[in-house]
Amino acid sequence: MDPSPSLRFIIVGGVAAGASAAARARRLSESAAITLLERGPDVSFANCGLPYFIGEEIKQRDALAVQTPQTLKAMLNLEVRTSTEAVAVDRANKRVQIRALGSGANEWLSYDKLLLAPGAVPLRPALPGIDDPRIFTLRSLQDMDRIKAAAGARRVAVIGAGFIGLEMTEQFVRLGRQVTLVELLDQVLPPLDRPMTLFLEDELRRHGVELILGDGIAGFDRAAGLNCRLQSGRIITADLVVLSIGVRPDTALAREAGLALGPRGHIRVNEFLQTSDPDIYAAGDAIEAADLVTGDPVAVPLGGPANRQGRLVADHVFTPRPARPFPGLLGTAIVRVFDVSAGLAGWSEKRLRAAGRKFRTVTVNDSQHSGYFPGAKPLILKLLWDPDTGRVLGAQAAGLAGVDKRLDVLATAIAGGLTIDDLSGLELAYAPPFGAAKDIVNLAGFAACNARDGLAAPVDTLPDDPAVQILDVRPPALVQAHPVPHKGVVNIPLGALRGRLGELDRKRPVVTVCALGKTAYFAGRILAQNGFQVASLNGGIRAHWDPRSPAKLPTP
Repeated sequence: MDPSPSLRFIIVGGVAAGASAAARARRLSESAAITLLERGPDVSFANCGLPYFIGEEIKQRDALAVQTPQTLKAMLNLEVRTSTEAVAVDRANKRVQIRALGSGANEWLSYDKLLLAPGAVPLRPALPGIDDPRIFTLRSLQDMDRIKAAAGARRVAVIGAGFIGLEMTEQFVRLGRQVTLVELLDQVLPPLDRPMTLFLEDELRRHGVELILGDGIAGFDRAAGLNCRLQSGRIITADLVVLSIGVRPDTALAREAGLALGPRGHIRVNEFLQTSDPDIYAAGDAIEAADLVTGDPVAVPLGGPANRQGRLVADHVFTPRPARPFPGLLGTAIVRVFDVSAGLAGWSEKRLRAAGRKFRTVTVNDSQHSGYFPGAKPLILKLLWDPDTGRVLGAQAAGLAGVDKRLDVLATAIAGGLTIDDLSGLELAYAPPFGAAKDIVNLAGFAACNARDGLAAPVDTLPDDPAVQILDVRPPALVQAHPVPHKGVVNIPLGALRGRLGELDRKRPVVTVCALGKTAYFAGRILAQNGFQVASLNGGIRAHWDPRSPAKLPTP
């Protein structure tokens, strides 16, 4: 029996959250009157695929149009109104005023339940020259078409090195363009901790991208080419500019309706995604919801959470049994830059520090599958956990293969409340072409447990203190080829360490160093059991520079 006969459900926003809610709602109620409103001309399109059509990895534009108003009508019996803007919500009388953008005609639609899924819009700050038609942002299929039409430009500047900025940079290089990537912070991919982005930075430079870090955009000057003026005073000349400096929630409608908003303008919702008006729901990039780990309010503008939120709203509106509450946001994300991938799940070190939360961290290195099997490629993983409970708080990974698999495992671990001990015992798929008997996720768990139990003392930098002995335990040939840039480094290979302990001063602390971190840990255990105060460089030298670029050395 239909649980909600004749219920009027209006959805504002027809992409990820809105389209997902509409489809789920129809499957739960055949008789409900479901109306989907979209300000743009398209609904249910794959906005995460837009850069890849520009770069011609996706060949067919139609592949991005997941559904059309006609297919939604035929499949789901939805009333879909595109090029239609919701301009006001009359909460007292439960109706929405809409405007047809083509004709300008206004009308009121009554609702029983309303979902606001307006998404977010790219930031376009009021900088000098910002209205130049050669400056683009990317949100819609029409934005994509405009950039695609201008993509013959020889010189391209991408402003902002977040996920979309990196994707656009990669795709323009695929097209043979000369690309300059500018980022205000001192690293690419700002959500990650900086050491975990070094793989990406080297990969960008290796493909000819001019990378400008720690310098933001100040304005634009019209010229034969478009001059991009940076805050440092430097000028970059481009023929096409893509702004990718973040997004803001599109919540003017919610604000004018008097709904509660967060400090950055996002719509506040409860565990069932209801706003301060229980008959109005909100989902997608426009909302702030609870962080899965801490419960703190957080905004995560990603397609995966938006789709799941839309489904949950429909469940709460249409199912007679209590709907499952939204579990919270984790922010799992990944990006590919040529041959390197990097991503994160949960909290980063910089976020934990800013929030004043206690944490500990380890960094481990390995290959994506057994090292003896052909094709083994480097992989680095950073793990963060609560020192009181051992619960995993966050993880980051970067490498040439297997990044997605480890992030998915660790995102599941965080969602399930697993601890570092649990990671140590995870039984993961193993055969030489796929993994290792001790997967890098297990290794991270082992390293974290060792640190917790006092068997290891990882440090993130080499101390600039003459009282501290820096012990490099790599073979002499590797030390000579890639010396550690630090004064007074002593080289004693691990295999010779027990017989050469007398070369070290037992009264002075020691920091052990190796390529990947594992050998330094082994050396640390020898020293600790022989009366030395010892720590080890977290993640080894590889955690401080790309192993394919031997000229780059860790910074003390």
